[in-house]
Amino acid sequence: MTREYYSNGKLLLTGEYAILDGALGLAIPTAYGQTLKVTPTQSQQLIWKSLDNEEKAWFKTSVDIGELATDKKEVTSETVETVLLNILKEAKKLNPNFLSKTTGLEVETKLDFPKDWGLGSSSTLINNIAQWAEVDAFQLLWNAFSGSGYDIACAQNNSPILYQVKEKIPTIKLVAFNPKFKKQLFFVHLDKKQNSREGIAQYRKMEFDHIKLTESITRLTLEITESKDLETFGSLLERHEALLSRILQTKTIKQQLFPDYLGTIKSLGAWGGDFILAIGNKDTPDYFIKKGYRTVIPYDKMVL
Repeated sequence: MTREYYSNGKLLLTGEYAILDGALGLAIPTAYGQTLKVTPTQSQQLIWKSLDNEEKAWFKTSVDIGELATDKKEVTSETVETVLLNILKEAKKLNPNFLSKTTGLEVETKLDFPKDWGLGSSSTLINNIAQWAEVDAFQLLWNAFSGSGYDIACAQNNSPILYQVKEKIPTIKLVAFNPKFKKQLFFVHLDKKQNSREGIAQYRKMEFDHIKLTESITRLTLEITESKDLETFGSLLERHEALLSRILQTKTIKQQLFPDYLGTIKSLGAWGGDFILAIGNKDTPDYFIKKGYRTVIPYDKMVL
């Protein structure tokens, strides 16, 4: 019998970088996510196929089920296959019964969004595998990779959340973040996939008062979450951008790419790629399309 699992994608509206140091972040699960289907076979193999949002296979592999219980063929290179096998092996370490009573499996994953959108192709996969293996998804993330875990929290929840993690203990609070001005909010893809790990590594090299930054971002997150009007919301987003711009010693995305844009623009996640949040009006999509950025998604269509 085929089993099916699903996880939501994610966007981090506030707290990028500082969330790693314990700052509070406002995160939203997206209407886009990833499905994982598992079908038993008699093949003695784990046959894996990953489909993109157009149902085209972008990755295939097969491996002997028994190999997943060993450390054979352990390599240091980071290919799609080695990353996948590492996640499965870590899942088996957390639950030794995982994959222990099967003669073979066919696994198919399918994304609802293009791989380069940065909505969590890895986090949705980890959360789906965690459901399948019946293990804690946060522990699986931290055993296999790193990160704050907010993306796992989004994968598991169907409404906006306030997220904080200290000493690998996550705190998740569901919030009724549904701004009345949401029709003036747009998500714009920069047509560039940013490497979050590289961004985090660069952040770690910076010398600054981490405690002060964490406190400032936490206050801004709470104020942004509680914003009642667009003017206040935009002003707070700009303060968030300016603060991180000073810390990262990097110009804001608006300064770099859209200096003539009349509204507020905020980076989301690792600076320089993936999505930005723009405050605008009915003419906003045309502005970005004319600049060459064709993926402009209204808030309501992006947020779950």
